[in-house]
Amino acid sequence: MSPSTRPIRIFQVATGNVGSEMIKRLGPHPDLELVGVHCYTPDKIGKDVGELAGIGPLGITATGTVEEIIAARPDVVTFHGVFPDEDLYVQVLEAGINVVTTADWITGFHRDTNHPHPSGRRTSEVLQEACLKGGSTFYGTGMNPGVNQIIGIACTADVADIENVTTIESVDVSCHHSADTWREVGYGRPVDDPELPGMLRKYTEVFADAVYLKAEAFGLELDEVVFEAELGACTKDVDLGWYQLPKGSLGGSYVKYVGMLDGVARVETHLEWQMTPHTDPSWDIKGCYITQVKGDPFIYNKHMVFPAAGVDLSDPSQFASLGMTVTGMPALHAIRSVVAAPPGIVTSNDLPLRAFAGRFKL
Repeated sequence: MSPSTRPIRIFQVATGNVGSEMIKRLGPHPDLELVGVHCYTPDKIGKDVGELAGIGPLGITATGTVEEIIAARPDVVTFHGVFPDEDLYVQVLEAGINVVTTADWITGFHRDTNHPHPSGRRTSEVLQEACLKGGSTFYGTGMNPGVNQIIGIACTADVADIENVTTIESVDVSCHHSADTWREVGYGRPVDDPELPGMLRKYTEVFADAVYLKAEAFGLELDEVVFEAELGACTKDVDLGWYQLPKGSLGGSYVKYVGMLDGVARVETHLEWQMTPHTDPSWDIKGCYITQVKGDPFIYNKHMVFPAAGVDLSDPSQFASLGMTVTGMPALHAIRSVVAAPPGIVTSNDLPLRAFAGRFKL
């Protein structure tokens, strides 16, 4: 089998919400071969990864060291941890292994700004250096930020004289069962907590990456990206089972990242998030991804996500599965294009259209 047609060997990192879903989704992809899974939780190491994902044995045992990843000689590491692991990235990139991640990376602006590398250098510089040393490629994606912005860019292809492009995520986020994530952004803390706006910004500023990604596609050099936030306080105690929201705490929010040029808002990403409908203020959650383009003509586009036939979204596990699927699949579908890309950090602006194409069930 030629290198261009042989299955791409994948070593996955993490078996949490997204990671478990992606183990399930890899099976129908004959062009992708799962050769290993790296876990951070000691209790998971040594167990069959299929059992960890809830689908029965796959004959692949979970490991726990970077050395084991490198020894397996995969073509790519798919990283689905909640937060990035730059040390792991550097080691595998220097070993010539490509990385595709769904953890907090689109352009690198956010990580460089809010989470500098321990060496004091910008994280993007460290990763770029590792890529060039190993001849490997690094790519970050997801649903939002990620595919939502690609849709927003594509929606402008038939528009003349663009004035503003805004992509909006209007969703019930209670399907994302990651308590660590929501603690970091401040959900459950009193809305009058003076630290809350800074927390919300620091841990959502990857959406500024999304604004810069779009601006680059449009050939705009923005002056700045402005953060705005409106906070919704819970009107009663809310117990989600996996997360508690006391009365008066943050249970919903409307966040904007606004790309400014010469004092005019040009490129925006909005986050209309609801953990519970019982907040004041509350928002009309539409359960979709929206693109609004002001120009000639004006464009309004909805990207609706519905479950497959027979899936019952009243089941919390099925609801969560849907959210994790749309988060992880963009990474799987981009793998072949990333492996074929030149060494270095790439963004969605650098990849061909086929990187955003799904796969038929044949």
